[in-house]
Amino acid sequence: MRKALRWLLALTVLIGTLSTAGAATAAEPEATGTTDIKERLLSVPGMSLIEEKPYTGYRFFVLNYTQPVDHRRPSKGTFQQRITVLHKDTARPTVFYTGGYSVSTTPRRAEPTQIVDGNQVSMEYRFFTPSRPEPADWSKLDIWQAASDQHRIFKALKKIYSENWISTGGSKGGMTATYYERFYPRDMDGVVAYVAPNDVVNREDSAYDRFFAGVGTKECRDRLNGVQREALVRREPLKEKYEALAAENGYTFDTIGSLDRAYEAVVLDYVWGFWQYSTLADCEQIPVDAKNATDDEIWTSIDTISGFSFYTDQGLSPYTPYYYQAGTQLGAPTIHFPHIEKKYVRYGYQPPRNFVPRSIDMRFEPWAMRDVDSWVRHNAEHMLFVYGENDPWGAEPFRLGHGARDSYVLTAPGMNHGANVAGLVAEEKALATARILDWADVTPSTVRENPAAAKPLAKFDAKLDKRNVEQERTLRP
Repeated sequence: MRKALRWLLALTVLIGTLSTAGAATAAEPEATGTTDIKERLLSVPGMSLIEEKPYTGYRFFVLNYTQPVDHRRPSKGTFQQRITVLHKDTARPTVFYTGGYSVSTTPRRAEPTQIVDGNQVSMEYRFFTPSRPEPADWSKLDIWQAASDQHRIFKALKKIYSENWISTGGSKGGMTATYYERFYPRDMDGVVAYVAPNDVVNREDSAYDRFFAGVGTKECRDRLNGVQREALVRREPLKEKYEALAAENGYTFDTIGSLDRAYEAVVLDYVWGFWQYSTLADCEQIPVDAKNATDDEIWTSIDTISGFSFYTDQGLSPYTPYYYQAGTQLGAPTIHFPHIEKKYVRYGYQPPRNFVPRSIDMRFEPWAMRDVDSWVRHNAEHMLFVYGENDPWGAEPFRLGHGARDSYVLTAPGMNHGANVAGLVAEEKALATARILDWADVTPSTVRENPAAAKPLAKFDAKLDKRNVEQERTLRP
């Protein structure tokens, strides 16, 4: 997956400072004794403090936790994994969040945290810096090892936060929450996975082509396709601008192989990138007549949506762990471009192998996603999957089979890769909220009597619940 994924989803949305009974303006007294919460966290073996940041109604800690590099052979070395704790009250439920990449060290709430008015533990995914073993044995970066990281953190913190736990994450974080449930199904009381791709058969990606043939309106698709095609027709003059940009910023292209390869990768991500993080209304910003647009207009449109800096060595480096996983277990989409003549496309949609330094060995495991998909279909319990109608990553979603219990797949109309419970139609929004409250064991009596009345227990906080769809612009989920 690549440039359309160029924008990490931090999906840190919603949850205020209201408890079920009323507003809370400061962290509640500890429910278990008088020991300060910082002391209790630091009493966990392997836990150390990086910093504490103040936030009204909470305490926010950035911590390191000692993890084995290999959970199968814990004696073979350790590394420091960064986590954060947004503490409200040990008597409240806890949400376990990961975006699947680096962790934010700014206080934020995921949507389920607002819904249940709880605590939040957030984990940095292994091998994203600084949570990377040194030296890095890349064979230890897989979905089971990462799930085992979460399992150890949960076991360590469950002694402090003893109420119900719900795991969540968006995009790659939604995938992560799902994989965690597959390998450790007894840990969590519920799972809320947002916009989680499910590439079961890596070589069969026709669902994406069907998606792009029908998403939005024909007028919008024609505008986007026209700009994308024109950027390849004008490859040589626009590459001169790219060369000047690279020289000015010291960009290099050793990993992908050449500036020409990088240029085409950026252009081919353009349409995907638009639908991943824009809306139909944003199509008004796309040139109407690409053939008669200036070079600057074509360049600016591509750069705004795809980002010419991304496929440089400097742009790719922070995402090496993602592309390694895409090329070894997660899979990556391959799409076609029927609106562009073959003579203009030299490389096509390039595989993850092209975005990882050749010094790192990679071997794809086709059984990994098949196993997870089968498990979800037949064993999902207390799982909620939320997708956006206009999000390309939703073209291959998780699905539920006859073995699933109290689990749901819901789609937010008109939404993109930032889809959430709040964006669902009213009936489904109430259903999802009611189920999350029930899984967390904090359902108010009014909601028990009338599930349609379900709403978040905490008020919206503009800073804490800031919608942070970080436009780091990478074609990744």
